[in-house]
Amino acid sequence: MKGEAGNGVEAFAFTPENRAKADAVIAKYPAGCQASAVLPLLDIAQRQNGGWISQAVMEHVAELLDMASIRVYEVATFYTMLNLEPVGRYHVQLCRTTPCWLRGSDALRDACRDELGIGLGGTTEDGLFTLTEVECLGACVNAPMVQINDHFYEDLDPARMKEILRAFRAGSPPEQGPQTGRQTSAPASGMTTLTEL
Repeated sequence: MKGEAGNGVEAFAFTPENRAKADAVIAKYPAGCQASAVLPLLDIAQRQNGGWISQAVMEHVAELLDMASIRVYEVATFYTMLNLEPVGRYHVQLCRTTPCWLRGSDALRDACRDELGIGLGGTTEDGLFTLTEVECLGACVNAPMVQINDHFYEDLDPARMKEILRAFRAGSPPEQGPQTGRQTSAPASGMTTLTEL
């Protein structure tokens, strides 16, 4: 929920449900240390605000935490999981750290470009997809991988990447996790030890 006119510049306030979540987070910190809740509150606000953090959002969080707006801005600009511009309904975050790069993230980038018609940093005309490049998402053993919103898709190749994007476009997101059938981060070649109970 952006501001009333929808451009994110107007005043922002948590919905009653999200205010209750924010209050629960703030209550975890001792008196005088509420500023430590800034990151979780920004996450709650970003989810409410259509996937991004506006100036009005930062000011609201600063007011709730009784901290200077510049301190909230410092946090929001440091962490790449916080978006300072609007993103599509499906935020495709392509991991480009060394393990993913060595295992084909360039080909995944090209597959995304071909399927969506946008480059890195772009958003599709229908507002469904935004494609960004990020650093390590922590699934190196299952490289290459992408994160779409809150879900990881691992062990990808260009063809599977395109299938996943088509499934999202059709409104039927596929099951997250490894896409080759492997169990979590077990060896790609299959189990080699403890194969019998």
